[in-house]
Parts: sequence; C-alpha cells; structure tokens
Amino acid sequence: MLLRTAALAATLALTGCTAGSGDDKASSSDGEVTLTFLTFETPNLDAKYWDASIARASAKVPGVRIKKLVSPSADRTGYAKQLDSTGQFPDVMIGLNPAGFAESGKLAAWTDQDLAPYTQPHANTYGGKVYQLPYAAQTTLVYYNKKDFATAGVATPPRTYAELLDASAKLKAKGINPFVVGGGGKDSWADMFPLICTVATEVYDGTPDWLTQRAAGKVEFTDDAFVNAAQKVAGLAGKGYVDRAGLSRSYADTEQAFRDGKGAMYPMGSWFAASADAKKPDFETGVFAWPTDQGAPALPGVLGGGMTVSSKAPDVALAKKWAKAFMEDDKNLDAAVKADALIIAIKGYQAPANMGPVYQATVAAYESAQKEDGIVNSFSQETGDGSLPPGMADKAAAGMQNLLSGRMTAREFAAYLDEQWEKATR
Repeated sequence: MLLRTAALAATLALTGCTAGSGDDKASSSDGEVTLTFLTFETPNLDAKYWDASIARASAKVPGVRIKKLVSPSADRTGYAKQLDSTGQFPDVMIGLNPAGFAESGKLAAWTDQDLAPYTQPHANTYGGKVYQLPYAAQTTLVYYNKKDFATAGVATPPRTYAELLDASAKLKAKGINPFVVGGGGKDSWADMFPLICTVATEVYDGTPDWLTQRAAGKVEFTDDAFVNAAQKVAGLAGKGYVDRAGLSRSYADTEQAFRDGKGAMYPMGSWFAASADAKKPDFETGVFAWPTDQGAPALPGVLGGGMTVSSKAPDVALAKKWAKAFMEDDKNLDAAVKADALIIAIKGYQAPANMGPVYQATVAAYESAQKEDGIVNSFSQETGDGSLPPGMADKAAAGMQNLLSGRMTAREFAAYLDEQWEKATR
C-alpha cells in the first residue's frame, strides 16, 4: 500500500532485521555498512513480508547490514519528516512521497542507467530528476459485492454516474448500505477514495495538469470543477448512500466491514485485490472503475512507490545498489504482487500465473483504461512536479471527514483547501 496517513507517534520504532544485528554505527569492525531502511506495515504487508524481502536483497549485496525502521502508521512520509527533524533521517525508504525532501537536497537522484529496467523511467520527476524508483502502478477502483447487486436487481456494474446513483438507490431500497467508507483516527487517509475518484472524473479528466495550474494561481479549489467533484461525494453521503456512522472506522475495520457485508461497494486502492483473493469473503467480489457522466474512462492511477535513498547515507552508492536489488528481485516482485496486488512497471516482468480473479479483474480494468488513454492523476497521491504541497494531503483527508459528515458543504470544503494551500506554500 503506497499511501499515507496522519497522527504520528513520537518515538522511533526500531526492529533489527536480517543482515546483521543492531549496531547503531554506520560501519562495523568487519567492514559492513549499516543502513537504516524505513518501511511500514499493513494487513497485507506484514513484518514477515518485509523481513523476507530484506533478506533476499541483502543476500545480493555483500557488506550491507540493514536496520529496519517501522513507521507507527502507514504514513511513512510524515514519519520520515519527524525523523529528519531529530537528525535521524533514514538511509533508504520505500513508498516515500519525495516532495520537499527532493527539493531540499535530502535525496540522491537516480541516473538514467539506474532507471533503465523501468518501463516509465522518468515518471514523477522533480526539476527533471527522478528520486523514487517507478517500479509499480496502483489505482483506485470500486470493489463490489455481487450478491448484494443481485439482491437489489443491479444486473451490471455502473458505466455512467447516473447508473451509479441508480444502483445506489436500488441498494438502499433493499436495506443494503451502498458504500463502505472509513478513515477514523490515524487512518484518516482512507476516507479520500470517493474524492480521488470524483476529482479524476470531474477535474483531471479535462485538465490533467490542474495542480500545476493551481500552483501557478490559474485555478483554485473553489472553481466550479473541483466544487462539483466535492459535491458528488457530499451528495452520496447526503442521500444516505454512505454510512456516516462508519466514518470513524480504522482502515482495517473498514475493509472488514465490507468483508462482513456491511455495504455493497468499497472504493479502495487496488491493493485490496490481494486481500480479496487471499482471504475470499463469503460473496463474489466484482470490480469496476468509478464512472464518468458519459461513461468514458478517467481512472486515477499512481506510478512510483519504489525506493528513495538519502543523499547523506553513509555509503550512497551501496545504498542505491541495495535499494535496486530489493526492487528488482523477481521473488520480491512476486511477493509484492501477491501481497499488495501491484501492477509492476519493470521491463520483462510477468506476474505469477496463479493470481486470483479479483487481481486479474483489477489489472484488466487498469489496462483497459490505459488503452483508451484514460489514466489520470490520483488526487492527494501525486508525486513529482505538479503535486500537492507537503502535508496538504493529510489536511485534505481531515477535511473529508467534515464533508462526508455534513459539517462542511462542498464549497466550504473547497475554500478550506485553498486556505490550506496558502498556508503550505507561504
């Protein structure tokens, strides 16, 4: 899972791992270099997953001793900022949002030679330089309970927004909660997925460089396009299609609520496909892209998620070598696909043939949108030039709680984002 949350712990969570013991020094008497590696844990990506992947990379790069740092939440970017403020910036990080770190010279750039194995080597550039290995794509889709759809008489997944509203009304009429949405506490990021989808269809579909234009002062959140995106989300909640009582659920509890049949549709990152296949609910899970008004695809996607390396690592060249060994190992890639349903963007890689039906449907939806040039940016998850200012994604997620609960109108939410933008860019 490549996203971030808020509410960070104040202490460093250290776990000794794989290639050596817990020596705090950069190098040991036997000549090994100790590198700190910041990661995170989720229900999909647990400690066992990370330990095995670290071990495989370390076996390929002699002379490295890895110290695993575990973020106290999925927000490893926020945690990296906290560590940086106390002089403990990690040497290697995965899934970091480079914004702010790249511009301030804290990260080592990847060369064209480093990036040669990647299918889109110059994705997410900062001033023409790449600081994060662009190794995988993820997207946001709607996962749905086929049994609930059948009960409500919804024969096919919605292809237009009007059909989505019609399906929601039919589900509610049968006493079925249409949408499962959560994001309480430290998992506030998890409430963003409906907005990610509507910004894709209402804003980025027509203006793919909208955030670049926002930075230039050419557009604002209070413009009609963004307000319309926010209003679609507020409208779903206002009609009772989003269970407001569930907004306080954690990310894990929100996923479990969908599994438990507490709602028919679950807007979520494509990593859910791995969970749905590995631990099948007692219903068949379907997949569809959040529809536009006219039915043409506008699917939010993120390409990146790979390793970044500190420019102050004790041995930058060795740290980069280890990071690439981690990212490009076929067994590590297979494990990432199986655990997190990644769509790998490395030349020649093929996903395991035995991947489950939800993963296959997820990839098919992504590839279908690709063929129609229907992949757009994913609001709040962008990296590279033309992304949100550092810290603003968390503010947006906090504001979404107010939008979904009815404490803010769509226009008030948009004004709030303009205000947060000004604060973040002063």
